[in-house]
Amino acid sequence: MSEAGITEKHAAILERMLSDDFYLSPLRFAMWAYGWGEGDLKSFSGPRKWQREVMLDMESYLKEGLKQKKAGLPFSDFYKHAIASGRGPGKSALVGMLAHWFISTRIGGSVWVAANGEPQLRTKTFPEISKWVARGINSEFFDTNAMSIQPATWFRNYIESEAGLGRSTRYYYTSGQLWSEETPDAFAGAHNFDGEMAIFDEAAGIPSAIWTVQEGVFTEDIVDRFWLAFSNPRSTEGAFFECFHKDRKFWRTTQLDSRTVEGVSQATYSNIIEKYGEDSDEARVEVYGQFPKSSQDQFISPALVDEAIAREKQDDDSAPIVIGVDPARGGMDSTVILVRKGRNVLSIKRYSGEDLMMICGRVIDAIEEWKPDLTVIDEGGLGAGVLDRLVEQRYRVRGVNFGWKASNPVMYGNKRAEVWGLMKDWLKKGHIPDDKDLKQDLVGPRKEPNSSGTIFLETKKKMKARGLASPDAADALAVTFAYPIANREIDKLRKERASFRGNGYSYAQSGSWMS
Repeated sequence: MSEAGITEKHAAILERMLSDDFYLSPLRFAMWAYGWGEGDLKSFSGPRKWQREVMLDMESYLKEGLKQKKAGLPFSDFYKHAIASGRGPGKSALVGMLAHWFISTRIGGSVWVAANGEPQLRTKTFPEISKWVARGINSEFFDTNAMSIQPATWFRNYIESEAGLGRSTRYYYTSGQLWSEETPDAFAGAHNFDGEMAIFDEAAGIPSAIWTVQEGVFTEDIVDRFWLAFSNPRSTEGAFFECFHKDRKFWRTTQLDSRTVEGVSQATYSNIIEKYGEDSDEARVEVYGQFPKSSQDQFISPALVDEAIAREKQDDDSAPIVIGVDPARGGMDSTVILVRKGRNVLSIKRYSGEDLMMICGRVIDAIEEWKPDLTVIDEGGLGAGVLDRLVEQRYRVRGVNFGWKASNPVMYGNKRAEVWGLMKDWLKKGHIPDDKDLKQDLVGPRKEPNSSGTIFLETKKKMKARGLASPDAADALAVTFAYPIANREIDKLRKERASFRGNGYSYAQSGSWMS
């Protein structure tokens, strides 16, 4: 035993553990720390190929960051990597190795581990980390509990003693972090200049509010900041999905097809593909590591919207023109006036902070410009007042109340669900502009079928609780399907027949946009 209270064996391990070589390279640390080819690792000569690639990427990040720091250059970036994969490639094993590497090579550093729920964290994620610590050559350095890993008493004393390292161990741990969507701020870990690593397991199930809190922790001007998110890509919404889409410029991303991973059962994946089909959502999520075409509870899929955006306009002079109006309900909502002609959306205009008379003027301007066959107004919010005013002025307008009974009450629980259903069918052949807000509005609401299978849509209140905006533009498009409207050529023939008088024809004047 040395004067500092550490054995020669532990001193030798500690010297290697804290070497620059292992500080920079999680892969070299893993090759040293575990008994590859022995015991329960008998079938493995080292980490799998995809795990090695992640480790080498982290090493490259560290080398570049330290190089810039040494040159006195600003380094505001930190390592953020989202990994979507199919079933069983060894995500949990990589989580265990990386958490063990970080706490071993950065005295005083913090590792925070979260999962999609307490059962996953307690029974799967954290036990896997503990297993890799127990396998390690330095296992005697740490005490492992159900939801935390901390330095063993002798190691803590050595770190804090003047004869040892003379360092604080206050934030030196790996901790399982529970979260509550109602109180997200309670999730935040402590800022730590000795190094910070966050690991999100089954990250697709962690609410966006928790991601926001976690990001706020990474404010130290240090290179040792790592955030890794692992998940099966089960949902087409939420922060994990956005890592690969809206926020992809801020994240390194990997999508891993489990069939490409060595040492896995190919029969498992073949069975999934055979059972559900090559292009099924089950195969995409469980095998290919790709996001589903739509979430199970998503009413309109992003794929359907993208196809409508990519589809070319279809000119048809005889197609009816319908204006849809979704008046604002206050707050952050906008009044949206949308023009649809047959299978094409021609115009979308948004107005904020306007009163009843101003909105009426906007709608009248649109009617005079487009000369529609019908204007349909959502009666919610200011809509009832707008409708009354335009009816008084004899414009051809009709209102729709989303709470009305559906024409097909077996399939749809109310008028809102029904017009959205008609809009969904139209999107299969229609064209919409590449409008970011319209797209987000269309894919926002979830479907909520009752026990009989009748479809309702998620309320706007629930959407706002999930951090989504009111789908104003989509509602404006949806109301254009509230009433059947004849093709203009057919409508013209009907009017000609209706106006037949004796030996000649008299054309009625009711075809104007004022009636």
